[in-house]
Amino acid sequence: MKKVKIITAIIFSIAIIGGIWIAGYYLNKAKGQVKTVSVVGMAERDFDSDLIVWDISFDVLNMNIKDGYASLKEMTKTVKEYLVNQGVAENEMDFKAVTNYKETEYQYDNQTNRSYSVFKGYRLTQRIRIESNDVEKIEKIQRQISELLDRGINVEENDMSYYYTKLSDLKVEMLAEATENARNRAETIAKSAGAHLGGLKTANMGVFQITAPNSTDEDYSWGGTFNTSSKKKRASINMRLTYNVR
Repeated sequence: MKKVKIITAIIFSIAIIGGIWIAGYYLNKAKGQVKTVSVVGMAERDFDSDLIVWDISFDVLNMNIKDGYASLKEMTKTVKEYLVNQGVAENEMDFKAVTNYKETEYQYDNQTNRSYSVFKGYRLTQRIRIESNDVEKIEKIQRQISELLDRGINVEENDMSYYYTKLSDLKVEMLAEATENARNRAETIAKSAGAHLGGLKTANMGVFQITAPNSTDEDYSWGGTFNTSSKKKRASINMRLTYNVR
């Protein structure tokens, strides 16, 4: 795998150098007619998420909705105490409104050859959304949440979502890097053609992509990719610049 990566990097470098040489050759050949040169600069940055979002839920089934709600209330109290003892602050927990529905089950009567529904009780569900900047703390709690089974509470959980709160600042920094990268390429092309780089004519920003590093499951998208399933992320962006040439 390491050899493949090295070979790929070498091929990519050769392709860039070859592209610059070809662009310089044609610029030199048609210098009298061509007044501009267009280049694409890229920037890439790896970083770790600083915000985690975790949705959990638990429920109770009871023939009496009032008794069911009382049981769910006790369970909610137990879960909250558990989370607080594990280090989750109250302002990191968002308790959603309790939902309920009548749960039924279809049964078949062989004597009458008919199916009918049987009322099983009221299913009441409490959902909690946890948002925290302490990513490792929440990941640790997630690995231990099954401890609540000992207290008769089966917690269902969704996959964790990972975000980065300084994305705007990161984007600005990467735009500067991509712009500088593009200008360096333009200067190299102009120099190889014996020309001089003039002023910037146009600048177009490409799509800002966030993917998981070394992932083979994600593809770059024209509309932009925003990965939320991986704690480690890779951001990339490109800039297309057109310069006057003299």
